Amino acid sequence: MNEAAHAELAPHRWHHFESSEQQFDSGKLGMWLFLATEVLMFGGLFCAYAIYRGNHPEIFHFGHQFLDKKWGGINTIVLICSSLSMAWAVRAAQLGQKALLVTMLVITLACAFGFMGIKYVEYTHKIHSGLLWGTNYHPNEHALHEAEEAHHELDAATLAPSEKPVWQAPTEEASTIGPAAVAPKGLAPAGETVVSHGDLNPKNVHIFFGIYFAMTGLHGIHVLGGMIVITWLIFGALAGRFGPQYFTPVDLVGLYWHIVDMIWIFLFPLLYLID
Repeated sequence: MNEAAHAELAPHRWHHFESSEQQFDSGKLGMWLFLATEVLMFGGLFCAYAIYRGNHPEIFHFGHQFLDKKWGGINTIVLICSSLSMAWAVRAAQLGQKALLVTMLVITLACAFGFMGIKYVEYTHKIHSGLLWGTNYHPNEHALHEAEEAHHELDAATLAPSEKPVWQAPTEEASTIGPAAVAPKGLAPAGETVVSHGDLNPKNVHIFFGIYFAMTGLHGIHVLGGMIVITWLIFGALAGRFGPQYFTPVDLVGLYWHIVDMIWIFLFPLLYLID
């Protein structure tokens, strides 16, 4: 059979593949290799998180008070629902159900928009409150007061903003064991002022927000990339390009979307549910 006949029988097969099955398997292998590099990249960030979390738990204990668990939980549910709709879209493409395929892709895209919308609300709040990374970290009075109300551990008076960490005298119930950098070595030296984690603005809290923005920002970029390719799939589905004979793009984008969702499943408890 000549090349023209092959092209007529398998219009979506590239010429350098011997069969559509070989093309599908090659594409899937390539996607898994790409996802492996994604896991390695986020793995480095998770290692950085673990090191700083282990050495400076007071930073994370204090910083997580400024993250809204409600919005984070809603985003988690939104992404889980988007994974379901994406998997359903893949199945619809395999069965040639065009209307269902388009519907599921649109639902997945809507969930992605919802996720990014919530992140925009969260990021806007952090920026206005001065809860940023590095030298940009200057929490205002309102931000510190929010943490006080959330955990009922801060002093009745709102902490004043300052370029330097704000320290207060310990209460009578304050522990005599210092923060992480001191505590593992034993009791604090006699006469040294020791404070509890929840009462103050610990030093170097900007590290927490640096990790927060790095991890959630990189994840957000991946969500945005997924939104672009899902939009492309929607137009392709409307044009009738996907069906039982050719659903590779839908399947590969589905794999990518699932790994994006899975990464958030780890980010949510690590950043929002620290205690």
